[in-house]
Amino acid sequence: MKVGARSTTGWRATISVAMSNYIEAGSIIAIATSLAFWQDEFGISNFAVGLLAALSANAFGAAIGAAIGGPLCDRFGRKKIYTYDLLVYMAGVLLAAFAVNYSMLLAAFIITGIAVGAGVPASWTYIAEEAPSVERAKHVGTAQLAWSVGPLIGFALAAALAPLGLLGSRLIFLHLFVVAAVVWWIRQGLAESKIWKDEAAREPQAIESAVGARGVKGLFSKKVNITALLLLGGIYLFWNTVAGQAGIFMPRVYETAGLHSEVQQNLLQVLVWGCTVLATYFGFMRYADRVSQRGLYVFGAALGIAGWLVLVLFTDSGIATMLIFAVLWGISSGIGAQAFYSLWASELFATPYRASAQGIMFFAVRAATGLLSYFFPTMLAATGLPAVGALLVGLLTVALVIGAIWAPKTQGKTLQEIEVERYGTPLSPELGGTPPGTDLAAPRPVTHTPA
Repeated sequence: MKVGARSTTGWRATISVAMSNYIEAGSIIAIATSLAFWQDEFGISNFAVGLLAALSANAFGAAIGAAIGGPLCDRFGRKKIYTYDLLVYMAGVLLAAFAVNYSMLLAAFIITGIAVGAGVPASWTYIAEEAPSVERAKHVGTAQLAWSVGPLIGFALAAALAPLGLLGSRLIFLHLFVVAAVVWWIRQGLAESKIWKDEAAREPQAIESAVGARGVKGLFSKKVNITALLLLGGIYLFWNTVAGQAGIFMPRVYETAGLHSEVQQNLLQVLVWGCTVLATYFGFMRYADRVSQRGLYVFGAALGIAGWLVLVLFTDSGIATMLIFAVLWGISSGIGAQAFYSLWASELFATPYRASAQGIMFFAVRAATGLLSYFFPTMLAATGLPAVGALLVGLLTVALVIGAIWAPKTQGKTLQEIEVERYGTPLSPELGGTPPGTDLAAPRPVTHTPA
């Protein structure tokens, strides 16, 4: 079928773009559940395992992709990035599925990670720009939902295919290839973000005068952007440093806590992500547009801290402790930091550098996750769960405090209203900003569009 011959709009468009989060999370889980098999197959050390994790979609690979993809998304459009990066992603997971040595596997993880990093900022930006203001959290929550379903299915597949050993892991990577191919085909009917198209149609001089510049240069030219970067980067950095280790090393954490069955470890993770899916749909998507976002964020963050405290303080209590942890951490992940980060990161930046901001933050966050991933397996083996758990609880507490104090008040507001509050004027033409050819020196009224 000719590209563009069909139209993909509304919720179908939201879901197809949100699938970037499914394949991102699916990649992390495919890696997490296969690391032990790869380690046995290739005879590699714990440090080599940490390197695989650090350079993958969980950390540095995604960080590099985001740093590249975010600015390119602002420059060339959302559609080009989230369409073509899927081709790179498919090459990466296919290479992983057929890897025959460590070098081939490492290259596959790096390629996959770069593709994931490039696609996620584009998807979050597109969804927020196309969503109605009164349902923005609901639409953005679809990306969080897809991110949750990925691990749910990934760990379920890992448990079902565990008897096949490494072959089962290869099949999981092949399933991601098939999903990415289907999503790529559906996305060919997507239109470009209208907000970005209107912005791109402006004269370069008008853009320079109104917003400073597109992309990274304009992003760091305004103090209001830098404060938003610090706020959102702080929330996501401290939370994701924990979630990143849990996502890829949780089977090893369960092993350290005394649960040695790989099937049971994977089934526990199915419970975690099942709770995350339910909390995302019935919690974040249902209520984040209607109740206090600050309160919902704090509640979710507190549950996460409670979950890790239970696991660390009552390790000797066996499977009951792990079940409590799974439920608390799962619910927390559904209504916690990542869901709100993806929402607020799309609201607090103007169109010309919205994706660049997300790319920069994603880079910093995943790089930090990568640094810890280098040493996490060794730390866990050397110091045990109590010491490592105390570190993770501390990081989660910092994320809670930052969000509780500085959570933005953007709920129910149009992007125009948010821009006016933050920049003093709407910067984007489709929101009442300067149209092409307008004399920017001339005074003009600022109108507020009702929510």
